[in-house]
Amino acid sequence: MLNLEWFRTFKAIYETGNLSAAAQTLFISQPGVSLHLRSLETYTGHLLFERETRKMIPTERATILYNCIIDSMNNLVQAEQVFCRNSKAEKPTIGVGMCFETFEHTLEEHVARLPFNLILRFGEYDQMLHDLDMGALDLVLTPQKGRQPNLEYTPFAKERIMLICGGETDTTALDELILVNNKAAIRQWLRKQIWFTAAADMGHLKNFWIANFDEQPDVQPNYIVPNAGSILRCLRGSKGFAVMPDFLCKKEIENKTVRLAWEGCFPVENTLYFGKRKKTIYAREIKQLEQLLTQNWFA
Repeated sequence: MLNLEWFRTFKAIYETGNLSAAAQTLFISQPGVSLHLRSLETYTGHLLFERETRKMIPTERATILYNCIIDSMNNLVQAEQVFCRNSKAEKPTIGVGMCFETFEHTLEEHVARLPFNLILRFGEYDQMLHDLDMGALDLVLTPQKGRQPNLEYTPFAKERIMLICGGETDTTALDELILVNNKAAIRQWLRKQIWFTAAADMGHLKNFWIANFDEQPDVQPNYIVPNAGSILRCLRGSKGFAVMPDFLCKKEIENKTVRLAWEGCFPVENTLYFGKRKKTIYAREIKQLEQLLTQNWFA
């Protein structure tokens, strides 16, 4: 009879390209992985991988099979995770999605004192909202709304996107251009400056540039670093520009390690929402998280 574990093992081999890596992913022995693969190949009557030294090359039949099962396998994995989480009634486990910088700013120092288990996920908002709808997450902090009818959104804060610069940056020429509102000259001047951006997010720069100059940004970042915290550390006592939400750089501006260079001709703001399912068994835990996040956002 066909065994679902054969498909799980096949998927792991296909994605890792290696028997030992697949074994580590599945927490089983390498001989067990080989046995599952041989059983599946015998059942299907087709060779699924070309064996090379330390590498498994999928055949055309393997690619077809993978494309046929991947969606169903992912759905089963999600169902398994949700079921396992919900079965631990003595101490609930809450899944929360947000950007990494928001986690650092609002929640990180409080995690150890929460009366429930917590799983954090950082990633694209579309994917996190999908996971929320499917039950793999219970709360998402998001600047955008999805179209899933099962979800609801509660606004809790606004973030203003603005141009900041390192403490040693000479902005005399920029200040003069801003004073006369010469947007074309401002754009040209900014294009020649040193720019920092985060690898995971170019959206703030794009939105700020479009709002003020009515076109896509044409600046070439000089330094692409992991996250907003890295940008702030790079700018301290240095030269260069970055576009960033106000809540992330508030303390640095107050401490004068970085400076506010320009808020723009028009305010560029995002509304942040708590996204959650309309029906949830974790309403009390989610309410506690919402209160904690709101309190620390405005601290």
